[in-house]
Amino acid sequence: MTAYLVLDFSVRDLEGFRPYVAAIPAFIEKHGGRYIVRGAQPMVMEGDWSPERLVVLEFPDRASAEAFLADPDCQDLFRIRHATTTSKLILVDGC
Repeated sequence: MTAYLVLDFSVRDLEGFRPYVAAIPAFIEKHGGRYIVRGAQPMVMEGDWSPERLVVLEFPDRASAEAFLADPDCQDLFRIRHATTTSKLILVDGC
């Protein structure tokens, strides 16, 4: 079953964030993932959720998404994202 990682984030340090942006696509692809939405500015249609930027990644299954998140070679990149953005990340199974 397809799985999706949904990242809601705002960038606090654009220059510091650039290495993450440059390197992370290769790791997404390594785990069979692909961008569905890439850094888009969402338009809130209902409710009080106010995301600034949104990324949606599609993976073949939950195990692939979890392997991406656990990949030891990605951990330094995730630390960069944590240090340079305010972010929320969820994993959800598709239909």
